Amino acid sequence: MSKKGKSNTTSQNSSPLVYSTNPNYMLPKEEESALTLAPAEQALKIILETKHRAGKTVTIVYGFQGSLDDMNELGKALKNFCGTGGSVKDGEIIIQGDHRQKIFQYLKQKGYAKAKL
Repeated sequence: MSKKGKSNTTSQNSSPLVYSTNPNYMLPKEEESALTLAPAEQALKIILETKHRAGKTVTIVYGFQGSLDDMNELGKALKNFCGTGGSVKDGEIIIQGDHRQKIFQYLKQKGYAKAKL
């Protein structure tokens, strides 16, 4: 005996699209994950910014080329190393506070030879 509302069959299509009245609509193609460059190949730049942040100082690392998962992993490692908060958005790793020297040393230690202040 099956439960109401549950189907015994599984759907082969995992698309969130249920119905479209547009006869020319095509489902978007899945993006291929970006290939992450090796740490020695990454040309990262570290800057300090206070604009648009209500006067609060943040350190921004940008120039990372690779997948979002790898960027999140590096962001998490930097936040742990600096002992502060931050986020990863719009291709930038944002760390709260002025931690330019700490981040620079960490990146050099991890093999990011092209990192610049």
